[in-house]
Amino acid sequence: MSIDLVATLLWWLFLLGWWAAALWVAKATTKAPAGRRLAYFAGFAIGFSLLFAGNHADARTSPTLWHAPPALDLALLAAQLTALAFAWWARVHLGKLWSGMLTLREGHRVVDTGPYALARHPIYTAFIAGSWFYALIEAKPLPLAGAAILTLVMTVKAKEEENFLRRELGATDYDAYAARVRMLIPLPR
Repeated sequence: MSIDLVATLLWWLFLLGWWAAALWVAKATTKAPAGRRLAYFAGFAIGFSLLFAGNHADARTSPTLWHAPPALDLALLAAQLTALAFAWWARVHLGKLWSGMLTLREGHRVVDTGPYALARHPIYTAFIAGSWFYALIEAKPLPLAGAAILTLVMTVKAKEEENFLRRELGATDYDAYAARVRMLIPLPR
């Protein structure tokens, strides 16, 4: 089995499990307007469609840009798996508070432990990293464009989520958290 096929299967298994896990969340108390949620959903759909489009695209419309040595592809695959595991750690750590869109759940609070002590948005961090590792394995224009779009959408969404959480959970608590932990890059301040 080729490395790019394994990378694709990892993403699909991850995404299937990710959406199945949406069944264990608490009741929503506050949601962002439907138009905003729809815009983010469309951005994710476009980004992921392009990310995986390289698998089915004609070689003339999506040529391979480089051929990496097998050891590099294996390292990228391991990095992708690590990114997806980091996302799951963050998802499990949030438990019933998780939401795929800007939503406040019953009992919501500022979560600043586990992966949230490393980055305020570790799930976005993991998705961005995982999409880039995948795109680098594929080495085609469409997956690279998909990773770029996902990076943009998740960065914009993280910034809007910051404002949403600050407004809904209280600026004092959220700003204290933001002063200690970076938004997306899991490095100490």
